[in-house]
Amino acid sequence: MKRPPESTRALTGLALFQLAGLAALGALATNIILPVFPDIGAHMDVEARDLGLTLSSFFIAFAVGQLFAGPLADRFGRKPIVVTGLATFIVGSTVCALSSTLEVLIVGRVIQSLGAAAAFVLARAIARDLFDGKALGRALAMIMIAMAAAPGFSPLIGTGLGTMMGWRFLFTGVALFALVLGIFYVRNLGETLPGSDRQPLCLSNVVQTYVGLTRDRRFIFPALSVSLTLGMLYAFFAAAPASFISELGLTGLQLSLYFAGTVFVVFGAGVLAPRLAHRWGQAWGAMIGAVLSLAGGLVILSLASTPNLMFITGGISLFLLGIGIINPLGTAIALQPFRQQAGSASALQGFLQMASAAIGSSVASTLPLPPTLALAVTMTGGLILAVLFVFQSLPPELKIRLHCHEGIRCQSVQESGGPAYSRCANAGYRA
Repeated sequence: MKRPPESTRALTGLALFQLAGLAALGALATNIILPVFPDIGAHMDVEARDLGLTLSSFFIAFAVGQLFAGPLADRFGRKPIVVTGLATFIVGSTVCALSSTLEVLIVGRVIQSLGAAAAFVLARAIARDLFDGKALGRALAMIMIAMAAAPGFSPLIGTGLGTMMGWRFLFTGVALFALVLGIFYVRNLGETLPGSDRQPLCLSNVVQTYVGLTRDRRFIFPALSVSLTLGMLYAFFAAAPASFISELGLTGLQLSLYFAGTVFVVFGAGVLAPRLAHRWGQAWGAMIGAVLSLAGGLVILSLASTPNLMFITGGISLFLLGIGIINPLGTAIALQPFRQQAGSASALQGFLQMASAAIGSSVASTLPLPPTLALAVTMTGGLILAVLFVFQSLPPELKIRLHCHEGIRCQSVQESGGPAYSRCANAGYRA
């Protein structure tokens, strides 16, 4: 069926619920079980720290699975891949719920992760199919809020349900959520990629598409900036228990409540992001978000030697505010030019995000520094790179405004046989 013009697409609450649910499924499935690790370890007679293998295996499968889900969705359409992904997730959750050994639990988590990877990739690809311009930015902002809410609230949900129903019910619960999500998706969104926009599927084409995306500055620079900021968010989650419990004296419940409180910062940023894009444009909005995140990292770094909960919270809030702005706007910038390759572009961006998350978490956890200082150093380094990549993603005319002095005219120049570019009259800056 031919897709209607973009202007006829309504950004409804039901569509946002489905897209947000698809995007948040992986984070929900991971963070909801963290509070019951001791119970799972006692049942399987393993140390709670050994259950970290269920996280690392999930992240690895999640990253790799995205690289396959994107091209498959560009070839066969979104609906069969979403339905297959959700079914795979339900099977994996069932295996986890029935597991009695760590090895079986890890297998279930890998299966679960492959299904979640397909859902995560296609949430953004479907948003790109349905919306354009400002509507796409709003949709991605709501997806970002859901992605932040899942790790923020799910530990509290896991604590409550795990206490009342046992740890196995948590896997049953996420399986039921995936089932409901699938029913809503089939009945309401369905297929969003017309046959005329589908891409041929062969290994050489897939590799060529990914290589082309990595070489295209319109994609790679905003994608790297978003990936680095999200990678630093995962570094925060990885280092938070040691920093907030060991150094700042919070209890496990207090830390869960603290995580839940951070969701409101990201929610506010998600509301603010489309307004910034409307007022200043997506590129400037993304730059504002990156700078705010870096400012938060610098605040934490300046206080890391003598951490104080109130001031650290201020830095974390700035950091999260920036993430809530740059994530949807940077993602919109990265995906906007690639309508026919939206699945592959979303998959590659997801892979970059998980790679950044793995690197950020590992660095923050292994640096031979006190936990808060290690977190601050990791975050600041990653966020400096993110700001640089955002700057590289700015359109040439916006860079020229930064380089030209006020009142100096920028001229359009075209060399023989070459593309036109702009040059500042005073310094010869060109873009």
